[in-house]
Amino acid sequence: MEMKKQNKKNIKLIAIDMDGTLLNDRNEISAENRKAIKEAEERGIHVVISTGRTRMTCDDLVKSLSLRSYLITVNGSEIWDENGNLIERQLLEVEHIKQMWGLKQQHNTFCWAASVGNVWKEEFPDDFSAHEWMKFGFDVKDDEVRQLILDELTENEALEISNSSPTNIEINASGVNKARAIEKVCIRLGITMDNVLAMGDSLNDLAMIKEAGVGVAMGNAQNHVKECADWVTTSNLEDGVAVAIRKWGLNN
Repeated sequence: MEMKKQNKKNIKLIAIDMDGTLLNDRNEISAENRKAIKEAEERGIHVVISTGRTRMTCDDLVKSLSLRSYLITVNGSEIWDENGNLIERQLLEVEHIKQMWGLKQQHNTFCWAASVGNVWKEEFPDDFSAHEWMKFGFDVKDDEVRQLILDELTENEALEISNSSPTNIEINASGVNKARAIEKVCIRLGITMDNVLAMGDSLNDLAMIKEAGVGVAMGNAQNHVKECADWVTTSNLEDGVAVAIRKWGLNN
């Protein structure tokens, strides 16, 4: 696939999604992806994992890469510096969590949520206001039910709505997305979004793919993500991250 943006970019930061992108279907980072990431770091490029996961559910994998840069978690709700210190956290109001819990009950769907220090799946707290919330998610196999939930949530301007798979809905506070978080990291590093290579597979990656100097969709990405990307790499089972890093990050 030919590059839509013709001029060559000076890539100084590579932003990589985890699930469906960096990770294969066994939740592993391939040797080839690790090697390409290491080569990029050796070139002085900042490699930033940008994930919908919380620190609790991504730490071991991220630490295995021994990165020397920032980390973006919970779809951009949290930004961590190179020493693991929290720079910023943006929360969802409890009233919105209660609204989404009501929708879960009404439609009898599977759901999960991320609060500070916990990921809720099977059991949820009795008192929602006793926790600080960052993200709420639905997984709905029924297209009609998913659309009903989506329609109701879309009316609420306080919410940022995306997904991390075709059957789910992910909700953060309005204005929270991976692009905004990466932009804040860029400001700290004295670079611009034009210096960014971003790659992902789902709607929660769309903003960073659109706004990066080079936006790459995985071969296994949702169709809309592919349509909006500058380039499509191979799938997450075919070292797609390494292929994109070598083509756009290391070929300057």
